[in-house]
Amino acid sequence: MLKKRLIPKLQMMPSSFNPEQMVLVITVGFDKTLEIGDPVSQAKIYEAQAADELIFIDIRAGKQGIERLAKVARTAAEEIFMPFTLGGGIRTLEDIRVLLSNGADKVSINTVAVDNPEFITNSARMFGDQCVVLSIDTKTNSAGKYEVWTRGGTVNTGLDPVEWAIQGQNLGAGEILITSISRDGSRKGLDIELTKNISDAVSIPVITSGGCGLAQHFIDGFIAGNASAVSAGTYFCMKDENPMQTRSQIKNAGIPIRILT
Repeated sequence: MLKKRLIPKLQMMPSSFNPEQMVLVITVGFDKTLEIGDPVSQAKIYEAQAADELIFIDIRAGKQGIERLAKVARTAAEEIFMPFTLGGGIRTLEDIRVLLSNGADKVSINTVAVDNPEFITNSARMFGDQCVVLSIDTKTNSAGKYEVWTRGGTVNTGLDPVEWAIQGQNLGAGEILITSISRDGSRKGLDIELTKNISDAVSIPVITSGGCGLAQHFIDGFIAGNASAVSAGTYFCMKDENPMQTRSQIKNAGIPIRILT
């Protein structure tokens, strides 16, 4: 049986004090941000605490976004020895090549994939589907229907996230990353219904994120949501609990997860 994975998410943006420097932030609903430190320094801590992988996301990706991400990739590759994914602002195949050549193991794509679904196929063909993570940001509308949002959660595409996940898999994505915008930073728990609906609809691994506030929320994501991995940012940054402690609680719940490092 495949082991479940625990993946800290490191959200980043240019520092308000030095725009040339990327800073680690936590967010609430993709809106409010709080700067809390250096992303690579925090990544080294997560590696020491037995995280399985890492996800770095530039939440303010602009024209210089890929250059900033590439710098993070180079620094991270020199400092840590675990798989990591980079995302935010990817627009071209050359952007992916730059990030992978600077040390990233995978890339996360969202807006560009919705704007041009063939980009998923072209990316998978050129770099391998194991490198392509389709990121799906979603929230419900006034009628309670799930919809996919792009451009940092500012544009509603009207797409159904389950249907989009299936299409993404068919187009060549190797993994799905779900993020609940409304639960982001809330610490009220993952969107289990959405997680399960997508996990049951595709055969590729599904990472769920947005809302973890207790170790039980990770357990719920694995058992009730059928996720392959759970990713969290605020939980690990703001709680006196680290991936190793959380991993032990997940293991005690009978979930197959790596313990020895």
